Amino acid sequence: MEKSVAVIGLGRFGKKLACSLYDMGADVLAVDRNEEIVASVSGNVTYAVTADVTNPDAIKGLGIKEMDAVVVAMGSDLTSSIMAVMVTKELGVPYVMAKASDHRMGQILERVGADKIIFPEEETGLRTARTLLSDSFLEFFEIDKNLCLLEMKPKKEWVGKNLVELNLREKYKINVVAVKDNSEMRSFIDPYRPVEEETELLVILEKSDLKYLK
Repeated sequence: MEKSVAVIGLGRFGKKLACSLYDMGADVLAVDRNEEIVASVSGNVTYAVTADVTNPDAIKGLGIKEMDAVVVAMGSDLTSSIMAVMVTKELGVPYVMAKASDHRMGQILERVGADKIIFPEEETGLRTARTLLSDSFLEFFEIDKNLCLLEMKPKKEWVGKNLVELNLREKYKINVVAVKDNSEMRSFIDPYRPVEEETELLVILEKSDLKYLK
């Protein structure tokens, strides 16, 4: 089942986040008060809506309560961010992430209900997208515009099976380059050794194939 995420505020960070989530296979609702910005992302998300995000009734009318997660990405507007966080939590959204311009703003947004605070100088839209879509991802590194290196925990259905049985290259389009067991990273991989729950895999894949690991 696709994960549904609403991104409120389509500045540079919010726009990148919304498009990255959509590319990874999420059902994305992108919201901003600027019609031109909304139009610019309409072809790269599931739904793009123009709305006055300072108005609680307008936020409620977006169908936000049906979302798995909401990202409030208006880091420079404290008042609007507070309103959006409070309304989304009141509607019962299980996970609300909020962008903050500084740590003081982050503390305030936490006080009004945000589950996680993100800072633009410490996060990128792409890195945030992968943390939203998978609990398996531990670290993410861009190699170039097409490739990425990912450190991840095995999926539950992988545990107890070896790499030959899993056939990850065919099923998920990933190449395992190292395995970490007992805090030791090994480049020599025994393809017949069963993957354990504590095992960490270092894999290389195309960014466009991240959706297969969500």
